[in-house]
Amino acid sequence: MSTLSAWWQSPQLLLDSATPIVLNVLSALLIFFVGKWIIKRLIWLFRRVMKTTHVDDMLTGFLANVLYGLGLTVVALAALGKLGVDTTSAAAVLGGTALAIGLALQGQLASFAAGVILIVFRPFKKGDLVEVGGTTGIVEEIKIIHTVMITFDNQRVVVPNANITSNTITNFYALPTRRIDLTIGIGYSSDLRKAKLILEQLLADEPRVLKNPEPSVVVSDLMDNSVNFAVRGWTMTGDWWGARCALVEQIKLTFDEQGIEIPFPQRSIHIEGLEDSLQKIMHQSSGVSQDPKLD
Repeated sequence: MSTLSAWWQSPQLLLDSATPIVLNVLSALLIFFVGKWIIKRLIWLFRRVMKTTHVDDMLTGFLANVLYGLGLTVVALAALGKLGVDTTSAAAVLGGTALAIGLALQGQLASFAAGVILIVFRPFKKGDLVEVGGTTGIVEEIKIIHTVMITFDNQRVVVPNANITSNTITNFYALPTRRIDLTIGIGYSSDLRKAKLILEQLLADEPRVLKNPEPSVVVSDLMDNSVNFAVRGWTMTGDWWGARCALVEQIKLTFDEQGIEIPFPQRSIHIEGLEDSLQKIMHQSSGVSQDPKLD
């Protein structure tokens, strides 16, 4: 009470006591707003650099937000320190909170890290046909946590990015051309040369099969039930499925017309002692029919 009375009785003492507090508050505000302005300028510069290096916009925006949050936290701690707040305790609390959140969201953080890898290294892009994480489909959207795909039967599948980067990625659209590989078998009694000429002609007649690289038909294997041809032809990636299906259909129809046998698995079963058993049964049946008791 005596100190308060002294302040009221001596304006100079009140001014002297309040001046450091006001200066600290003003300094804290100056540190906060100037620091915030500097951070915004640095983030703007960061975005320009990322845009110049053609980094994905989604990744750029996410990293910019993370950097802005971290920078603002540092500035806020500096401003609180100017006001006399124990920033060591505040930093420890923030660190503990961040650790708890990290442990609770470790699966999402793994997917986030995988999303960064996908966006930076680009093993596939929107519109590609890929097989990832056990799912095959067209990539609709690549997000920082997951990737959205549309399957052939028009299902929308959301695949966590961690599942993608931890497995093999097959991108069917990564290259402009793709090779058709067919194994066609004919019977041993069929005309080998005739079958080869038919296959070569069908490849030449299919407009989606490229002339360069040149298609090829070779005898690849002599199997138990068939002579196998390796039929190969290159197409543009987008034509691969249609050309392959058309070739398989034409091969079957043409072989049927030309009398070329396409064998299928067959088995001959031999039962040991079957003939003796049948003869014994027939003999017993004959003996029963001549039994006088039955007359």
